[in-house]
Amino acid sequence: MSDDSQSPLQKFVDKLRNSRDFTISLLLHVILVSIFGGTVLFQAVQEPPDFEGGGEGFVGSSEQVAAPPQQTQVLPPTQDMSVMATPVNNSAVNAITTTATSPMNFNMSQMVMAPPAPAAPTAMAAPKPVAPAAGPAMQMSAADASAIKAFTTGWGKGSGSGSGTRNREFEFVAYIGQYGGANSGWDSTISTVGDTKGVINNGSLPNLLAYMSTRSKNKVRTNYDKVKAIKLDSQELFSVKPPFIFLTGSKDFRLTDAEVENLRKYVRLGGAIWGDSSVPGRNSRFDLAFRREMKRVIPDKDKDWEELPKNHPLFDARQAYFPEVVTVPPGINFYKEPVYALKIYGEVAIIYTANDYGDMWQIGLLPDGKVDTRRNEKNQPVALNEVIWSNRNIYLRNISEPSLDLTYKFGTNLVLHLLTRWDSKVKSAPSL
Repeated sequence: MSDDSQSPLQKFVDKLRNSRDFTISLLLHVILVSIFGGTVLFQAVQEPPDFEGGGEGFVGSSEQVAAPPQQTQVLPPTQDMSVMATPVNNSAVNAITTTATSPMNFNMSQMVMAPPAPAAPTAMAAPKPVAPAAGPAMQMSAADASAIKAFTTGWGKGSGSGSGTRNREFEFVAYIGQYGGANSGWDSTISTVGDTKGVINNGSLPNLLAYMSTRSKNKVRTNYDKVKAIKLDSQELFSVKPPFIFLTGSKDFRLTDAEVENLRKYVRLGGAIWGDSSVPGRNSRFDLAFRREMKRVIPDKDKDWEELPKNHPLFDARQAYFPEVVTVPPGINFYKEPVYALKIYGEVAIIYTANDYGDMWQIGLLPDGKVDTRRNEKNQPVALNEVIWSNRNIYLRNISEPSLDLTYKFGTNLVLHLLTRWDSKVKSAPSL
C-alpha cells in the first residue's frame, strides 16, 4: 500500500513506530502522571500565634485562667471594663483606649490566623424560688444545736420573739475574707489600710457597719473600726466567732482544701459566708467561681443554690430593722438579681448578692442620708471612693443618695437576719 493511500491515523501510528525515542518518552510521561498526579509534595502549614509568655491580655504559661463568660460572637481583645473599685486617691481617671484595628491603617500583616476559639462555659441556670422546708428535714440533733448555740451566743441580747430587731441590742465583729485567687476581693474594695495589724479603716464593709451603728444609735455595735481581712483557713474564726465573712471580687478563684474544710466547719457551727460580686449580673468570672467553690464548702447532694422567695424572713417587715425594704433593691447599673443561698437545717449558711452592692457602699453616708465627704488630716476621704463617685453618671449608674440609702438599709436587714436566724432553731431543738 502506498503512502498516499494511508489514512492520517495510520500515518501517525507508523511515525510512532519509527520514532523509538519519542515513544519511550511518551510512555514515561504517562507513567509519571499516573503515579504522582494526585500527590501533594509540600503542604503549607501556618503556625498558630504564641499566646504564652505573659503580658497584658495574654495568658502566662503558669497562670490558671477562668473560662470567659458566655458570648454570642467572637470579639477582638479589649480592655477589661468590669466594675472594680480602686483605692481612694486624687488621681484622674485613666483615659479609655481600644485595641480595635483602625481601618485607615489596615494591612495584611495584621491578619493572624487564630486557633479555634475554646467553647464557652456552660452558663449556670438561675435557681428557682424554693419554699422553706418543713417537718423532720429541718430538725437538728441536740449536739448540733448545742454547738450552734455556743457559737452564736453573744451576738444579740434579749429575745427577738415578737419584738423584731429594733428592740434588741447586738455586738459583733465581721471580717473580709482573704483568699488566694487572682484578686482576693478585700483589697479591691478597701480604700485605706490602717496600722500594721491590718485593721481596715474604711471601704464597703466598714461603711455599711458604720451606717448600722450610727442609725441604731449604737444599739447595734458593729465594731466597724476593727474590720480586718482574715485568711479563710485561719483558726481565728473559731475564737472570735464572727457572724459572717464578707467575700467579694471580680475574677476567678479556687479555694485550697484547707480553706474549704475550715469554712465548712465554720458554717456548720452557725457562721455565714456572704458573697457580693464586684461585677453585677450573672455568669461573670466571680459569679461562676463563687457558686462553684461554695458548693465545695456545702457539697450535700440534697442542697443547691436557692433563690430566696418573697416570703423569706429577710423580707418580712415585722422582723426587719427597716420594714420599708421588703424586696431586693437594684444595685450598680440597676442590676436586680435575686438573693441566693445555700442552707443548713433550713437556715442560710451561705448568702450571695450579685448586684455589686459593695461598690455602692464605697460611698459612705452620714446619719442624715447625705454623702460623707469628710477628709482626714492628710486630706484623704474617710468614707468616699472618689473614682466611683466621680463616674456615677458616666460608667456607673444608680449611684445617688436615695439609691445608696436603700441599699444600706437592705444590707442592715441582711446582717441582722444573719445575727438572729438561729434563734428559733436552737430553742426548738432537742435538749442534751
